Amino acid sequence: MSEHHEVSSEDLNLIRTDLANERTLLAYGRTALMVAGTGVSILQFFSVTLIYHIIAWPLIVIGFVIGVVGAVRFTKLNRRLHSE
Repeated sequence: MSEHHEVSSEDLNLIRTDLANERTLLAYGRTALMVAGTGVSILQFFSVTLIYHIIAWPLIVIGFVIGVVGAVRFTKLNRRLHSE
């Protein structure tokens, strides 16, 4: 026998917000990976001169910072949504 459960509007809103939060985390991750990967690629292929090191290392650091910011924002919102 199948049971039908009533899903409230608040539950649906919470589910939608959770999914949006996860998509945002994935977007931060993709951006961080792209920025840091660009820095690593520059180091790998163009590491002959100093200017490329000056460009590449900040990109790697910025990529890492973007990843951390995304993770922190995801965690804060997730805790706030599920604190009830």
